[in-house]
Amino acid sequence: MAQSAQYVTLGIAGELLAMPVERVREILELQPVARLPGAPSHLLGMIDVRGQGVPVLDLRLKLGFMPAEDDGDTRVMVITATVAGADTVIGVKVDRVHEVTVLDSDRLEPPPGAAAGWRAETIAGIGRRNGKFVTVLDFERVFGTDDMAVFDLA
Repeated sequence: MAQSAQYVTLGIAGELLAMPVERVREILELQPVARLPGAPSHLLGMIDVRGQGVPVLDLRLKLGFMPAEDDGDTRVMVITATVAGADTVIGVKVDRVHEVTVLDSDRLEPPPGAAAGWRAETIAGIGRRNGKFVTVLDFERVFGTDDMAVFDLA
């Protein structure tokens, strides 16, 4: 019997990506970010989420896509990631959030073999939704300890 898992699907640079729904705490409209001097370009700064300072990372930049202007669909997904063995709350700026959907976890295909200079370790697998490929992120690897060290969270 197929094991089902729910995912939040999101868009980055026209690509369809997904994260496990149990890690998503909430989805916010874009809000002002307090910039941090000297932070890498994908670490946008901090936002206030109900009295808690939350670091915000630009997923587009973190995944190596070109920067883009924010629009009415741009969102901040507040997620819980396990970094250095501890759960950490992180804001992730995405181009858009589509829906919560079910993918058959036993049907996730492994990432394609390594191509010249391409790193696949941030991909948990490739699924399908409505006939389209969905890249399921291994977000513990996407948001590693190097990023969190900037905020002294790791």
